[in-house]
Amino acid sequence: MQRSAGYGAEDSCLKNHTNNEVSSTTPDYDVEKTAINPSDPTAHDVAPNTQCPSDQGGKGLFDQNAEPDTDTSTLTDEQEDFPEGGLKGYCVVIGAFCGLFSVFGIINSTGILLEYFSTHQLKDYTSSQIGWIFGLSLFLTFFCGAPIGPIFDAYGPRVLMLCGSVLLVASMFLLGLCTQYWHFFMVYSVLNGLGGAFINTPCISSIGHFFLLRRGNATGIAMTSGSIGGIIFPLMLQKLFPMLGFAWATRIMGFILAGLLGLANILVRGRLSGKPMGSFMSVAPDLTVFKDPPFAFVSLGIFLMEWGIFVPLTYLTSYSTSHGHSSAFGFQIIAVLNGGSFFGRFFAGLAADMIGRVNTLILSIVLCIITCFALWLPAGDSTAMTVVFAVIFGFVSGSNLSLSPVCVGQMCKTEHYGRYYSTCWMFVAFGTLTALPIGGQILIANGGKYIGLIVFAGLSYTAAAACLISARVLKVGWKIKMVY
Repeated sequence: MQRSAGYGAEDSCLKNHTNNEVSSTTPDYDVEKTAINPSDPTAHDVAPNTQCPSDQGGKGLFDQNAEPDTDTSTLTDEQEDFPEGGLKGYCVVIGAFCGLFSVFGIINSTGILLEYFSTHQLKDYTSSQIGWIFGLSLFLTFFCGAPIGPIFDAYGPRVLMLCGSVLLVASMFLLGLCTQYWHFFMVYSVLNGLGGAFINTPCISSIGHFFLLRRGNATGIAMTSGSIGGIIFPLMLQKLFPMLGFAWATRIMGFILAGLLGLANILVRGRLSGKPMGSFMSVAPDLTVFKDPPFAFVSLGIFLMEWGIFVPLTYLTSYSTSHGHSSAFGFQIIAVLNGGSFFGRFFAGLAADMIGRVNTLILSIVLCIITCFALWLPAGDSTAMTVVFAVIFGFVSGSNLSLSPVCVGQMCKTEHYGRYYSTCWMFVAFGTLTALPIGGQILIANGGKYIGLIVFAGLSYTAAAACLISARVLKVGWKIKMVY
């Protein structure tokens, strides 16, 4: 969780770049790249007036030729401005992979940590109270993208990456010393959350400097790291907790993060020179962009999607143990879910570049709704149903975080992306902040039964799908063959 696939919070993105050489004497009717100017009364009339070539004899549900009329000179100039890879470009992808592994590998292991805290250091606290620890960490990771995005645009990734690396590594080394509730708030919520923000935004945004047409695939590859981390860390902790104890288990994670973030600091770089920021307002989110209805619907859809995805990701472990499965199975089921997510993120990136980023995200969310209601809700004590749900939900939800930023990128020109992305995630962060505490409170209200929690996740996804479909209709109409 991009005009890309995947944060990519797990998923994330591209960033501002200025292109003073782009000019055109004709109106810009490119739905995917037209800048959204809330003050322009004609801005919202562009998409409905575009013609879909596939309407006359289209060749399938998603016709590659069925794209809105575009300002050819603008697209051509912008495509020529991107290297679409090269040694430096793919080194950035590798570096982003390492950085996002460190951020989302831990986020995707949230269920393991929540289960451990609730039975050890924080056993006297409710699941809702413990949920605030993880909710605040997620909130800071995404909310702080608002000021970090424009800072990246102006100065590049180096200093931001270094600061984030120090905070993340320090968080893991200090976590083993925590014994009280406020300790976890300071060490995990604040240090880990801020560190994740300093790493996440530069990693995703740097990819956008080197890729345009293949941005979805490139970002999807980088975002698969979160799934790999979500496989490795739970299985590793399952062995290390009883063998070495919590303190040394988290310190070993700290050493792993130090190595990965060292590579990320070396490989991640920007390509486009930015303009120095003039004032504090230059890093503040631009709330006027919410005047654009498609962007507002996309932002609300991603907000609701965060409610949906973090419930299974966090509570599946405790769900399993409460239904008679062993704690070892609880650790392993998260690894299974993240294994499915790995393939989901990768293939979602490929699909997004072929059938459209918004189309792919809508399709994946519809499948998430089906898996929640058709597989998780009736699973009960069934080991087979729980495993099947973990695999399928992991696969279909893999694009949730990785494609979200790319869909935001479709609402504006690339040079405006930093502002749109940071503003969107400032709003979405409140979804990550509240998802787990709300889920914990629902669990308490239902006497420890998970039916209400599962319904909450499914309905959140349903509302998210409705918002994204509304945004798509406002941009390109009801043409289902449109690649968007």
